[in-house]
Amino acid sequence: MPGFLWDCWPCLEIRAVLCAMGCIQSIGGKARVFREGITVIDVKASIDPIPTSIDESSSVVLRYRTPHFRASAQVVMPPIPKKETWIVGWIQACSHMEFYNQYGEQGMSSWELPDLQEGKIEAISDSDGVNYPWYGNTTETCTIVGPTKRDSRFIISMNDNFYPSVTWAVPVSESNVAKLTNIYRDQSFITWLVATNTSTNDMIVLQTLHWRMQLSIDVNPHRPLGQRARLREPIAQDQPKILSKNEPIPPSALVKPNANDAQVLMWRPKYGQPLVVIPPKHR
Repeated sequence: MPGFLWDCWPCLEIRAVLCAMGCIQSIGGKARVFREGITVIDVKASIDPIPTSIDESSSVVLRYRTPHFRASAQVVMPPIPKKETWIVGWIQACSHMEFYNQYGEQGMSSWELPDLQEGKIEAISDSDGVNYPWYGNTTETCTIVGPTKRDSRFIISMNDNFYPSVTWAVPVSESNVAKLTNIYRDQSFITWLVATNTSTNDMIVLQTLHWRMQLSIDVNPHRPLGQRARLREPIAQDQPKILSKNEPIPPSALVKPNANDAQVLMWRPKYGQPLVVIPPKHR
């Protein structure tokens, strides 16, 4: 398990990429010291300043790829006198989702998170689905196993983007005729930098980030393949916000299911009853 500076050092490469991108929100400057003497030296967050790309190479689906959200943090863990383990890493949750694919006058398909949409939970875990509650377990976390005799310095990083496929044809139709006219997506996320003592389950929130991804794509299904889709505003995404005051993590952001397992694809026709196209993986 990683324990010292060199154990998490590959994350430096990602931080270097961030520094070269521009448009970075940062709280570099005065280091902040938290409980247990954990020090956050620097936090950076950005969304790549490039537009969403659209791929019409398939006759079955339209694909698009959004720019990446990226975050990195430099953390110092003081010596650990006891035989205990700390994990420092990123936890992310989705707090809002609108994701509609319009098919002219016939209706729309919609990816939905029912519990979030109905207000039953504040946010839903965006974990990788394996390493709850963490977003991932490579560059996204660093594990320090005590006892240690000196400071452990490390950089942890994460990135996220969307790369879905949307059918040209109505998803509940046997026809393969293109009917797609618009894609609209608006999602908000809360991302926390967290330190956890696995022995005591003590959890310390070190930093809170807010970010949002928005897109709208107009589609003319009557045009030739490769000439159908056009990206609308916003072309550039708003940059993430690094909060000056941390927010608590809601319990639903720490447990199953994650957003991918909880989402359901609905068909909502202009006339008639909605249909479940793809049920949630987690029931």
